[in-house]
Amino acid sequence: MSAVTNPATVAECLRVGAGFSQGDRNWIAEQFATLDARLAGFHADATELEVSVKDREARGQKVTLECWVAGRQKIVTTSTEEDLHAALNDVRDDLRRKLNDAKTRQEPRSNKHLREVTQPEIAPVADDDADLHRADAETA
Repeated sequence: MSAVTNPATVAECLRVGAGFSQGDRNWIAEQFATLDARLAGFHADATELEVSVKDREARGQKVTLECWVAGRQKIVTTSTEEDLHAALNDVRDDLRRKLNDAKTRQEPRSNKHLREVTQPEIAPVADDDADLHRADAETA
């Protein structure tokens, strides 16, 4: 598996949507920084994150975090936590779980035909067995 030359990071891929301002972007990126390790397996040019909030700081607020990675289905996580920080943590943790689940589904762990197979070592033939094989070959 080759290393990604330009790994995705939250700071590079995050954009703020409805309910947030560009001024909110930095503290949200700091709160989502733990996602960097999980996003590092994807190219920054092929990864996007968008966070938005509906009815911010109201009783029925809803935070949504969307993630697009080229070649994969869009992942959407939501939270209805009343505290904004708690809601952001909730969507962040849910996205991490969903990214891990998606990676696990793509790994060939349970399919032995897709895993790298090592060749078995050939055991040396004992001298007595070699004589028997020669004798069999001569009589055939």
